[in-house]
Amino acid sequence: MAHTQSTDVDPFTAVESLRAALDGAGIVLPSLAVDAATPSLALVDLGRVRADVALRLATALRGAAA
Repeated sequence: MAHTQSTDVDPFTAVESLRAALDGAGIVLPSLAVDAATPSLALVDLGRVRADVALRLATALRGAAA
């Protein structure tokens, strides 16, 4: 999969896509949202998570990379 580094990507679409993928892995990031403070940068705010959620996310990413 090619990595895209562009502000041409719609951040709202990115948030919903990430939310759906995380949901499929049983992971919820309650603060996941578009960063409204910097619309020109199209940033996604992943927010703060508990340590156990961070470990589950790391495990899921490692599994996807394998």
